[in-house]
Amino acid sequence: MVEAVLVDLFSLPANLQNNTQGLLCNTVETIEKCSSIPAPFVYVMCCQRQRSERDGEKESLLPALSGFQSLKKRLEVVHAPNTAAALYTIKQSLDEKDLSIIKVILPTLRKDLMKVYIDHLFTAVYQFEFEDLQVAYDCENLKIAEPQSEGQTLPVQHMALIQSEIQMYLESLPSLKGELTILTSSLIPDDIFLHGFTTRAGGISYIPTLSSCNLFSSSKRRDPPVVVKENLRRLANAAGFNLETFHRVKVDHANAVCVMGKTEPDTYDGIVTNQKGVTIAAPGADCIPVLFADPVRKACGAAHSGWKGTLLGVSMATVNAMVSAYGCNLKDILVVLGPSVGPCCYKLPHESATEFHRIDSKCVRLFNSANPYIDIRRATRILLERGGILPENIQDDSVTDQNQNITFCTACHPDKFYSHFRDGTNFGTQIGFISIKD
Repeated sequence: MVEAVLVDLFSLPANLQNNTQGLLCNTVETIEKCSSIPAPFVYVMCCQRQRSERDGEKESLLPALSGFQSLKKRLEVVHAPNTAAALYTIKQSLDEKDLSIIKVILPTLRKDLMKVYIDHLFTAVYQFEFEDLQVAYDCENLKIAEPQSEGQTLPVQHMALIQSEIQMYLESLPSLKGELTILTSSLIPDDIFLHGFTTRAGGISYIPTLSSCNLFSSSKRRDPPVVVKENLRRLANAAGFNLETFHRVKVDHANAVCVMGKTEPDTYDGIVTNQKGVTIAAPGADCIPVLFADPVRKACGAAHSGWKGTLLGVSMATVNAMVSAYGCNLKDILVVLGPSVGPCCYKLPHESATEFHRIDSKCVRLFNSANPYIDIRRATRILLERGGILPENIQDDSVTDQNQNITFCTACHPDKFYSHFRDGTNFGTQIGFISIKD
């Protein structure tokens, strides 16, 4: 069932732009009569003109649209300088109303272009269907791409122009929720390594559970890759690393480790390198982003350690990869546990809790309950120490020094961090990152 209708009047030829009022009214009347629901939300995309012309157009449209009683409070005319700006503005309204099923009514020759914009600005959460705008026009007057035959894609130059338009628009947007903030550890020497843990401030993501510096996109979330890429670009500029040599783990909630320069596994939760200027990263949104640094051998690593990865020993697997690949000595490796869900909040079913209880009984609170509280940080520390990492070389502020302000509980600090446990499936993600300085 269609939840919203988008009418694209953006690139009407000049001979029809003066008749926008009539064309719009005819289209809206059809929507009102034929809609499968009483009153869908309707968005109309129009090209932004000079102010005097735009004000006059609005004044002429409003009286005409006032007759559509069922759509009266559900119709919005969006004027914008380009398609990217118009579509992104409409996306924000769709997300605010939690709408996902959209019918797009547009000139036939705009369809291929619109599909490219939608592919970039939306994810698989949304469903689109397309309908031709019923209007007679002279094709030569339309300043858009030539129609494509079935199965063809737009020419490369058109794709590049669309991508550039979207990128420039996103770069122009203001940062939300304050300045971009990076947490750093005093344990890792800053004369050798560049590192940090991100918070949720300083990006452009606007959906409440993703706002604002979300650094992960998936088919189940509403932030598209282009928005995450812009957030990452702003992080790279603030932190001072090269985005072209940025590598993040391919999460599988297991214990595989990628050694940079060797064959890359399909999935891995740990990554190590001794290459200067290469930034490696691991995500966390309750799971622990763990950073590793060896200032003697000048090597580093990053790992994503959720409850499954913790039990599988992903942190020690990352350490072992550094030892094997770069000849690191266990006593030289420094480990910092980043923001993650604390034992104050995190629960697991009793069966899973039993595995943590086997590591150490203090990793579980209220063990006899159906859903005991779990301390994945303590379990990680214990496994690292058993593997040979010196206790004084592991930073976990929840037990060592509260004033360091690195190992926050993500679930307890909604103003600073994302949390899957707290926010549900459409959650944002922060990262821990590290590189060896040139």
